[in-house]
Amino acid sequence: MKKLHLICNAHIDPVWQWTWDEGISSAIATFKSAADLAEEFDYIFCHNEAMLYEAIEESAPDLFERIKGLVKAGKWKIVGGWYLQPDCNLPAGETFVRQISVGKSYFMEKFGIEPTVAYNFDAFGHSVGLPQILVKNGYIGYMACRPNKHQFTYPGRFFKWTSPDGSSIVVTNSESYGTWLGEAVIKIKREIEGVPMWMLGSDSDGKDRGGMEDVDYSLWGVGNHGGGPSRKDLRDIAELKVDGVEIMPSTPDALFADNIRVSGEVKTSMITCMPGCYSSMARVKQGFRRAENLFYATEKMLSVAMMAGLKLDLRDLKEAGKKLLLASFHDILPGTC
Repeated sequence: MKKLHLICNAHIDPVWQWTWDEGISSAIATFKSAADLAEEFDYIFCHNEAMLYEAIEESAPDLFERIKGLVKAGKWKIVGGWYLQPDCNLPAGETFVRQISVGKSYFMEKFGIEPTVAYNFDAFGHSVGLPQILVKNGYIGYMACRPNKHQFTYPGRFFKWTSPDGSSIVVTNSESYGTWLGEAVIKIKREIEGVPMWMLGSDSDGKDRGGMEDVDYSLWGVGNHGGGPSRKDLRDIAELKVDGVEIMPSTPDALFADNIRVSGEVKTSMITCMPGCYSSMARVKQGFRRAENLFYATEKMLSVAMMAGLKLDLRDLKEAGKKLLLASFHDILPGTC
């Protein structure tokens, strides 16, 4: 019997071709819909990005309390654990560490949860320094969706990714993170057959990747502008039966804790799709690097001052740090906003 983990999510860009308030409105609508459906259907909604939860806690406190209840009930899974999904090529190593530490601290404080599988579905490439950072922050796995198989050669569905220092982590790359509204079962069936669909679940090159693994997964849910699960998708999935395949609602952590088959190793950066992003808007990138250096230099000076006995209020510094993390967002720093 093969096993398919269905991982429901909704990719939400807090800013892209819209403003911050529009992005948060999308998050509130998506999270409310996901919460409503969780009370009606047997499924698990998965979502990352502490930044969005923080905004909902402030703007929609009743919804936030509902989410806390669903997390306790096992119907909603805090995943990834980062502050947001940043560009994974350009920031300094310390900025990646802060994405993790700020995100994990928030999720531990509010939910008592620390995810073990990180993910960055929409970043345009992934630096080979990340395995070292991930392993040292307690992660056992990493999920990505870019670059696709036409831009980078992956050795297997699940493979080992190794940093120059020797740190290794298990990684998987999916051709897409979402599905069209009401068409989740179409993608799920094709992935069971081994025919992957591309970003957003809208296209397929028709090439069989050799069938599904004994333990495999499918990412589904309307994303990119929010949306998540729909009532039609959940009804269709509840009726879906495939001979020889056990289909279950799941999470990234449950998938990586299962008996997945790891084959092959990558020892380089996984780059890149959309290469033009990395040669555009150079002044934005230069300004970001100056901001990084200034922020960490300021921290060091304040640390010395505090060790010398100076009492400081660091709330402004903490907020500045979050703005730095927002500036590393995968649709800001590369130049795609």
